Amino acid sequence: MSKEKNKAKEDMTDSKIKKTPAGVKKKSGKKNSVPNKRVNLGDMAEGNGTIGENQTRDKGEMILSVVIPAYKEEKRIGNTLLSLDKYLSPLGFNYEIIVVIDGSPDNTFSVVEKYQKMIKNLSIINNPENHGKGYVVRQGLLAAKGAYRLFMDADNSVTINQMESFSPHFEDKSVGIVIGSRDIKGADVKKHQPFWKELLGNMGNFAIRLVTGLWGIPDTQCGFKILTAEATELVCPLMMVNRFGFDFEMLVLMKKLGFKIKEAPVVWINDEATTVTLFGPNGYIRVLWDLFRLRINLWTGKYDVKGALEKKNTLK
Repeated sequence: MSKEKNKAKEDMTDSKIKKTPAGVKKKSGKKNSVPNKRVNLGDMAEGNGTIGENQTRDKGEMILSVVIPAYKEEKRIGNTLLSLDKYLSPLGFNYEIIVVIDGSPDNTFSVVEKYQKMIKNLSIINNPENHGKGYVVRQGLLAAKGAYRLFMDADNSVTINQMESFSPHFEDKSVGIVIGSRDIKGADVKKHQPFWKELLGNMGNFAIRLVTGLWGIPDTQCGFKILTAEATELVCPLMMVNRFGFDFEMLVLMKKLGFKIKEAPVVWINDEATTVTLFGPNGYIRVLWDLFRLRINLWTGKYDVKGALEKKNTLK
């Protein structure tokens, strides 16, 4: 493993984790073993198919972790947290909400900290420096304890109740991730992005499929994805892309490790207050750079796919 990658892991461990009122503890530096126990969705009673509903499980088992990356989100994240709490609290299974702040220069940390007083199971990972969305999503997913780990955007463009249509896909135990899509049958884009953004997005999606070979996935970039714990802890440690190109890196590595990828249509509402631009660290040009960096990394064997596959096979 390269020195750069080791440093990134150390940085993730050293970031400040804010305890919840219930006393969620900071994770130790000891590496977690990959859990091979999976919630059996096939045993679910008839209902709406929500993850965790009517499942036979250990009393203390964490079923769902929701990870929210946050950068300059002081004005939007409060409503998103309230909607999560309203939906999740009556469901009757163990869950956690983890907000990972990416060196935000505004008051995002203090806003989320105030909501801890009214929202249970809410914890904060506060990075003093900005690393990028890919970095903090990866950080949150690896800090999570749920059998299923969802990451979603702070602007609530895709609402939490839509995970109900994702759950049935996990009855196939070879599925490692279910991704939201705005470009398949059943999807509904309620409010579109500006024309130039949609045009660049469509061009970018074509380039992503061309370079990665993900031809069957028209929308790799939707910020609403659910992973199993096993897939998370095998794939995320391999990842190197720290900014907006991490989604397609994650999907390519899922395929390399033999996990199935499933899509679910989403209802999506564009929020105009976005930090995505044409240039800069969060810009479309940077995503293209990450795309070609991914291809170079694959060609040069920088991902330890063989080691991850060996680890996966020991779990069978």
